[in-house]
This record gives sequence, structure tokens and C-alpha cells, in this order.
Amino acid sequence: MDYRLFALLYSVLNLYSDLVFGLRLTEVRIDKHTVRGNMSRLECKFDLQGESLYSVKWYKDGHEFYRYLPRDSPPGQVFPLNGVRVIQDESNESQVTIGPLELSSSGRYRCEVSAEAPSFQTVSDHGDMLTVALPEEGPRISGGKPRYQIGDKVKVNCTSGLSKPAAQLSWYINGEPSKDSYLRGPLEEESHDGLIRTTLGLEFRIERRHFRKGDLKLKCLASIGTVYWNSNEESVEGERPQRPPALEVKDTKPHTSRAGRVLDSKWTLVLFWGIHTFITIQFLMTR
Repeated sequence: MDYRLFALLYSVLNLYSDLVFGLRLTEVRIDKHTVRGNMSRLECKFDLQGESLYSVKWYKDGHEFYRYLPRDSPPGQVFPLNGVRVIQDESNESQVTIGPLELSSSGRYRCEVSAEAPSFQTVSDHGDMLTVALPEEGPRISGGKPRYQIGDKVKVNCTSGLSKPAAQLSWYINGEPSKDSYLRGPLEEESHDGLIRTTLGLEFRIERRHFRKGDLKLKCLASIGTVYWNSNEESVEGERPQRPPALEVKDTKPHTSRAGRVLDSKWTLVLFWGIHTFITIQFLMTR
């Protein structure tokens, strides 16, 4: 058999053997966003496919912080590393629990699994984690007026609480995202401990379409990745038009009740007959 053909067949058989019978990772799960002060569980699941496990090692930014060797006693071993605190009672060959988390816990975490002799096959995979410091208070809206009218200029600011990374701010007018041309900023201010406060302004001139049922609703939303959403909303009234005073129309004619009208007609009849009788008596006396 030609040597080159033999080498090719040998390589194909080795590749096939690795794919069918060799050690392989099935899942490496790293939380993309975590919160300072919380715990996080790093998972590394694998299929030995007939191999014997030699070791599982965990690294952060290239530095080993946890090792699991099933033949050792105890099998788990921790290596000190800034930002990583391993909870050994909750760690084994398939998972590592770390915490309480710090901002320095952010980084790239890698799991490496190795098989025993004779193959000594090694597989690995990684994931990135960002640990955030959440704001202790929601976003604040400042600079608004209790009442506006068409033509007035709205000029307000939304300020987030201190966090890291900085909170992303968004403005909404009557439930709809604000136009980019209305936005001013954002501006970021860093505190002495490295946390960031963000301010985003909103400035526009009010048109009739901005009022819905006489009100204008302004909402500011603060968010950080997938772990934090908080909003604040203000509702202001449009200027109510002044109504002219109602004119009070009075009837200058005397108002007579039905009973009064009947009484008047009786007296008229009596007066008529009185005059008629007087004229008749005068006529008879002259004869």
C-alpha cells in the first residue's frame, strides 16, 4: 500500500474515532450579565464517550482558579484570583459556583476538560461575563413645568442613579420613542468609587399633536444589559382655555301665575258689569 494512502487512511480513522468515541463538550454556560453581590454558577457539561476523566480546570482571563481531579482527595482545589471566590461546597466536575461577585469578576471564563491516558484528549470552550453594579435609585426627571401650552418649549433632564457600567437612558413622549433631534447628551459623571451617573436631556417645542386628551406624558427609561430596567414618568396638563363668563338673561316682564291670571279676569268682569249698571241707572233717572 502506498505510504501516502496509508497516512491518509490513518488520519481519517483517527478523526472518525475522535468524532464518534472521543471526549466532547456538550455545553459551557456562562452568565453574560451578573449583578455585584450575587452568586453565579458556571457550568461545563461533557460526554466522555468511553474515556476516563482526568481533570476539569477553570480559568479566568487565562489564570486558573479551580481544578477538579477525581483521583485526588479532596478532588476540588481552589487557586486565589482577584474577583473570583469559589464556593467549594457547590462546585464539582460539572459546575463551579462563585460569589459574592465584584466588579472585578468581569472577564472571560474558560472550561478545560482532559481525558486519562492513553488518549489525554483535551477539549475547552469559554464565555464572557460582565458583572454590573446596579443603581440604588431609579431615574429622576427634572426641569419640567406642571402646565404647558402650544408653542412652549419643553426642556427637561433625566438622570440615572450611580452604576457601572453606565445606564442607557431613553426618552418617550406619550409612549413613543423620542426623535433623536430632541435629545441632548448623554453626559456621564464618574464618582470617586468608579460608578457612573448619566444625564440625558430632552428639548422640543410643543405642538398640538403632543397633547392627547389635554395631557402630555414624558417617560425616561434606564437600562443596563438584560439585568436592569427602571423608568420614571411625568404627566403634565395643557393650558386650559379661558371661557368667557356666561351672560345671565333676565325676563323684564312680570311673571303671572295661572291662578293670578284667573283672578284678574274675574275683577275685569265685575268692573265691566259695575260700569254697565251705573250707566243704566243714570239713563233711567233722566227720563
